Parts: sequence; C-alpha cells; structure tokens
Amino acid sequence: MASSGGEMMLHEESLFRSFPLAELVDLCTWRDMENTTTVQEFILLGFPGTWHFRVSLVVLFALMYSLSVTGNASIIALVWANRNLHTPMYFFLCNLSFLEIWYITGIVPKAMGVMLGTSQTISFRLCILQLFFLFSLGSTECFLLAVMAYDRYLAICYPLRYNSLMNNVFSAQLALSSWLGGFLAISLLAFLTSRLTFCGPKVINHFLCDIDSCLALSCTDTRPVELATFLISIIVVVVSCVVTLVSYMYIISTILRIQSAQGRKKAFSTCSAHLTVVTIWYSSIIFLYVKPSAQNSLDLNKLVNIFNTVVTPLLNPFIYTLRNKEVIQALEKAFQKK
Repeated sequence: MASSGGEMMLHEESLFRSFPLAELVDLCTWRDMENTTTVQEFILLGFPGTWHFRVSLVVLFALMYSLSVTGNASIIALVWANRNLHTPMYFFLCNLSFLEIWYITGIVPKAMGVMLGTSQTISFRLCILQLFFLFSLGSTECFLLAVMAYDRYLAICYPLRYNSLMNNVFSAQLALSSWLGGFLAISLLAFLTSRLTFCGPKVINHFLCDIDSCLALSCTDTRPVELATFLISIIVVVVSCVVTLVSYMYIISTILRIQSAQGRKKAFSTCSAHLTVVTIWYSSIIFLYVKPSAQNSLDLNKLVNIFNTVVTPLLNPFIYTLRNKEVIQALEKAFQKK
C-alpha cells in the first residue's frame, strides 16, 4: 500500500512537472486547481440598478444601435450609387462604415439582453469569440484610420500625382491588409486568453467580454496575457497612431504653405472629419488598452467602453456627412430624385 501511495505521489508530481505553468505555481496550488470545478460560463453583470434605469438604458442603446446601423449603411449605399464618390477616400470610408456596423452589432444586442435580464449568461467559448471578434475589428479600425490618414497625405501633399499613387489596386491592397492585419494581430491574444483557467467567481462586471474583466476572474497566472495585450496594443495602436500623426504633420505643413485662405480652407476641409474621428477613437483606445497592467477601475472601463463601442460608431456617419460637402451634395441629389 505504501509503495502504491508513493507511486501515485510520483505520478502526480510528474504530471505537475509537465504542466505548462509549473515554474510559476507550486504543487499545492496545482492540486487546488485540479480539485476545482472549471467555470464553463459567465454571468455578465451589465449595469446594476433599478428596473426602470435598466429599461431606460435598453431604449437608449436600441435607439443608438438603429441610428448607427442606418447611418453607416446609408453611407455605403450613397457611395455605391454615386459615381462621383467612387474614389479611394470614399472606398476607405465604406470599409470603415461596414466595420462599424459589425462592431456595434457584436455588442449592443447582447448588452440589451444583459440589461433586461433575459440573456445574462455567456459560455466560455462565446466569450472568447466575442473578445476576438471585437478586438479584431478594433485593430482593423486602427489600421483603416492610419490608411485614411495616409490617403489624405498623398491627396494634399502630392495632388498632381495622387491618382497614380493611390490607384484602385493599391487602395484595395491597403484595405485588405488592414482587415488581415487586424484579425491576425488578435489571434495570439485570443489563444492565450482561451488557455486561462477560471475557477470562480464567474460574474463579469461588464456588459461584454472584455479582456480586463476576464483577467480579473482568472485563477491562473495572467502575466503572459497582460504582456501580450500590452505588446499588441503597442504594435496596433501606437504604430497606427504614429503613422496618422506623421501624416497629419506633413498635411498641416503643406496647408500652411498654401497662400490663399480659400485654398487652405478647402484643403483642411478634406481631412477635418477624419481628424475628428481619429481624436475620438484613439483617446478611448489608448486609455483602455495601452497600459502594462489590467488593474484599472472596471466601472470606469465600462463607461469608456460605452463611448468607444456604441457612441463612436453612431458619431462617425454624422461627422463624415455634416463636414463633407461632396457627401451633402450626393444626399441632396438623392432626396431630389425621390
């Protein structure tokens, strides 16, 4: 019996040594993890409060979702229907609008169910899938905004060579690279997050599966995931932000050299809408993800996430239409035909 017990202990220790994080935990901790039931689903807390408060939020979210989808879909339809708008700038804008439709669709319907209490649970696999989907679209948006800034740089700094530099093939390659880069960049992060163990509690203090909320509930070491999040944020957010800033430095320098006030105003009007969207987007993204640790206030993160995931997709169509004469003229023609 003693030898049998000794063999079991040796077998257990050999299994522990084969454990990927054996260097980071001791044998007792590993035994506790083995004896703990792994969480298979989470409960999304949403926004705690009275029933009337949550219903009011649902109505607000539904209104914003409807306006956002309608506005972004209208931009795509408008560009498709008007040959005057078949330019690289509006091609990238259509990509951005298409992305925003899927981005807000991946959040708002589930968030409404969470707030109404009809769909508060989410399986572990769906949680990882939502995280991967939203982060990939967010990364793609960063790349698209950088590409749009580069497009404006070529249009303003090299107006005579713009059509040859930014042709249809090159613009399609840039858009495709943005989509592929966004999804590939998040693949490693989603994989590392899927390898985490969750032993309880299983309540996520959020209306969506956010990386910080998942890390707060994990019972295994989260430093590799935090490091990966930080490095990917640097690569995606900071690099695309630098490309955008450098492009606008050259744009502003070129605009200031234009002698006529009318010329300066016309040149700036072609990129003012994009500059507004860039400022709103990067401010919230850098606050949420470009940090070495996930130990931020989850309640504050929820508020910033609302602005980032719900308000921004709603504002983009209005910003691009109200500040763009070509789009306004196309809208007027569309209404006149009707």
